[in-house]
Amino acid sequence: MKPEIMTVQEVSDYLRVSERTVYEWATQGTIPCGKLGTTWRFKRSEVEKWVDQHLSASQKNISYAPVLIGDLLSPDHTMILTAASKDEILSAMIHRLDETGAIQNKERVMEGIFQREKLMSTGIGLGIGIPHVRIEGIDRLLMAVGLAEKPITDYESLDGQPVRLLFMILAGANQHTLHIKTMAAISQRIKNPLLRASLFDARDETTIYDILTKDGR
Repeated sequence: MKPEIMTVQEVSDYLRVSERTVYEWATQGTIPCGKLGTTWRFKRSEVEKWVDQHLSASQKNISYAPVLIGDLLSPDHTMILTAASKDEILSAMIHRLDETGAIQNKERVMEGIFQREKLMSTGIGLGIGIPHVRIEGIDRLLMAVGLAEKPITDYESLDGQPVRLLFMILAGANQHTLHIKTMAAISQRIKNPLLRASLFDARDETTIYDILTKDGR
């Protein structure tokens, strides 16, 4: 008999995703779950129903079109920042999105982004950070790009190196597929060392935008 109450590890094995992903879904309220004390627990029947619903919806709405950074990034959301710490630079990027009217609930976005960072740093290495969150209230996926004038040494990246360039992604709670495709598009674009060097050397926001959106990629 399979247990009705499942742990994070059991859900991870069942869904064939990482435990980190399960923790993210639980924290964001994406997957049905609850806490017993400080520990996440999941009812097998509810998880199975959730999987059936999402797989059915994915089959109806699946899109194979690639995500283009130029379609998501606005020049207004490309910025060079003087912030000296991780918290300051993330706050500055969210503040810019708020200033341009791109987000309706600044506090909710702040909470989501910083809660995600507490779960695990989004510094992926090579001087790059991809802070991201999926929350209610976002109708259209948003991207912001920030270049720090000085290396952010407290970002706790996977390779232990300071972060200079950040790609912030804000997606709606039901935009899982687009969220993943957007992160993949960013990773594909910045794995080119010459492009990364050009971005790190940029002296103005227009140059950053042009480099990232050149040829529509």
